[in-house]
Amino acid sequence: MDFSRARRTMVDNQLRTSGITDWRILDAMNRIPRERFVPDTHAGFAYSDEPIALSPTRTMASPADFARLVQLAEVSSQDVVLDVACGTGYSAAVLSLLANAVVALESDEVLAGRANDILSDLDIGNAAAVAGPIENGVAKEAPFDVIIVEGAVDMVPQAFLAQLRDGGRLVAVIGSGNAAVANLFIKTGNDVAPQPSFNASIPVLGRFAPAPDFVF
Repeated sequence: MDFSRARRTMVDNQLRTSGITDWRILDAMNRIPRERFVPDTHAGFAYSDEPIALSPTRTMASPADFARLVQLAEVSSQDVVLDVACGTGYSAAVLSLLANAVVALESDEVLAGRANDILSDLDIGNAAAVAGPIENGVAKEAPFDVIIVEGAVDMVPQAFLAQLRDGGRLVAVIGSGNAAVANLFIKTGNDVAPQPSFNASIPVLGRFAPAPDFVF
């Protein structure tokens, strides 16, 4: 399979048609080999417009959904970014081309190890994966200019907001299914105000999923 051609097609047919206008994001996603970050059996589907399962508990969002979240965050070249639930590191690799540094948090130690191996193989030196409970964030590396949550949640953990720099931005999809909404949170002093932006149906982070209602 010609993966370079598949990347260009993804950029033109999925990203541009989904409202991605930031040329830095388009360029980054045209440069990072997404096929390296998915299971070998799914390499042929790496550039499809569907989510891809990485493990029983972690799913990679579709390229367009991920790109829209990154564009909402307005990542600059000076920013230090916390990438929550990074999976095998694709999101961290893309963000590494946009930001100054990326701390990629993953609760699955196997996936975190895989992420670091791939980032190293690609000679990406300003991004690294850390294994740990995702709801705790990474306090020792805080504060962060940007926090991006790679999955839908029912609520944003307080730890994330506490680790956000004054003036920093946090992007998270609140809810699940077609009713979920991408929100931009901007921190001003001790206040963090959410701004609903667009509907986004992305995989739910199991650790943050709301408990099911009891039914007889």
